[in-house]
Amino acid sequence: MLALRSLSKRYDTPAGTFFALREVSLDVMPGELALIVGQSGSGKSTLLNVIAGIERPTSGEVWVGDTLVPSLSESAMALWRGRNVGIVFQFFQLLPTLTALENVMLPMDFCATWPRRERRSRGMALLERLGVADQAMKVPSTLSGGQQQRVAIARALANNPAVILADEPTGNLDSRNASLIYELFAGLVGDGQTVVMVTHDPVAVRIATRVIQIADGQVELQRETVNA
Repeated sequence: MLALRSLSKRYDTPAGTFFALREVSLDVMPGELALIVGQSGSGKSTLLNVIAGIERPTSGEVWVGDTLVPSLSESAMALWRGRNVGIVFQFFQLLPTLTALENVMLPMDFCATWPRRERRSRGMALLERLGVADQAMKVPSTLSGGQQQRVAIARALANNPAVILADEPTGNLDSRNASLIYELFAGLVGDGQTVVMVTHDPVAVRIATRVIQIADGQVELQRETVNA
């Protein structure tokens, strides 16, 4: 599903050269929830951005399925990402002028992955699955943080992506809503979805199949959990 081979990301700054990632190699299998943990500045979010093609590696390979991601052009990358990767952010990133349903339909409109006549019903089905169908016609500012994140997860699922990348998805939520979001991710993995999640929250370990610890841009430790 996901394979990284000798992946490095270097930044050249006025203060000198900085490696956010150093020779990272790992595999994530279908139906796995891989949890990436580490201190701030360890390279966690950079790793997710490189997997998603938001940033390009300095060297190494990123394979998602049979696609060598860094080989894609910018235009091909945008289309590939829209169809194959669902991204969930800490601050939701919902468009404020669109309703919850319109936000979920947006990836389908952009990538034309579903016939136009089916997009609305699919969007509603996803909101129903995430427990927020009753909020479909509301704009994000009228929703709670937990509701907004559920809508964001529904949007990430819109095009039936190969992998979900979640960057601190509960970092802006209280403990109750965070627990609900973790339960949702556990349910997605139970249905066969592949998830790679970056988090500082040790509670997330209870839903992970594997924990990958990163320090100074390198994989320091990998271990399977009781959920594997």
